[in-house]
Amino acid sequence: MDGLIESRAVSLELALGLLARVRDEAAALELSLAAAIVDPGGHVIASQRMDGAALGAMELAVGKAYTSVLWATPTAAFTQSTQPGGDDWGWNTTDPRIVVYAGGIPLVVDGDLVGGLGASGGTAAQDAECVTAAARSLGFIV
Repeated sequence: MDGLIESRAVSLELALGLLARVRDEAAALELSLAAAIVDPGGHVIASQRMDGAALGAMELAVGKAYTSVLWATPTAAFTQSTQPGGDDWGWNTTDPRIVVYAGGIPLVVDGDLVGGLGASGGTAAQDAECVTAAARSLGFIV
C-alpha cells in the first residue's frame, strides 16, 4: 500500500547479545551496570541490572537509551549544551525520561535508526565506554 513507511528495529536476540557484551565490558572494568536497549520509538526491548548495580542505575540506563533515539545522537552530545546558558538549556526538563549524561548511543544500520543502547552505574565516561565497545563488537558503527 502506498503511503506506508518501512521500519527496522533491533530484535530481542540482538538486544540480548548487546546486553551480554555490555556485561562483559563492565566486568572487565570491574563495574556493575544496568543497561537497556530500546526500539526506535523508545520502548524497552530488553534490560538488565548486574548484581551490585545501584538501584537508580536502571532508570538512568533506560533514559539514556531513550534520549539517544529521541535525537539519534549520543547522550554525551548534550551534557554541555543543556547546562545553564547553553544552547539547549532547559529542554532536558521537558520530559522526565531525557537523560543527558554520557552512556547512551543510537544504534544505526545502513543509515536507519534501529534502536538505542544505554548504560549506567559507572562514571559517565565508563558507561559510554561500555556501550560503545559492546555496539562496535557486534558491527554497529559508533
